[in-house]
Amino acid sequence: MEHHITDEVRYKLLKYLGEHPHASQRELAKELGVSLGKVNYCLHAFIDKGLLKARNFKNSTNKVAYAYVLTPRGIEEKISVTRAFLSRKIAEYDSLQEEIAALRAEMDLK
Repeated sequence: MEHHITDEVRYKLLKYLGEHPHASQRELAKELGVSLGKVNYCLHAFIDKGLLKARNFKNSTNKVAYAYVLTPRGIEEKISVTRAFLSRKIAEYDSLQEEIAALRAEMDLK
């Protein structure tokens, strides 16, 4: 199964893991609004790229769980992805403002 990791998912996943390293894959999927399979794929891809390390720990129900810790390379990637995500959102915002201004001008003409 081929998964594509969008910039938005990369941004949200790296941001969430930076703040919640003990999040379960199920929690990540719910928070990001993506499938559990996609989260699993992303985590493995990030680990393979050296962006994350997975550390075992025992959770409150005595099951083995993982803490996903951003590596220095992962922190750099988070900054880069955040910058790109912000630039895209600013461009979308500017475009929306222009569209709103044009609609308002159109309404004034009628």
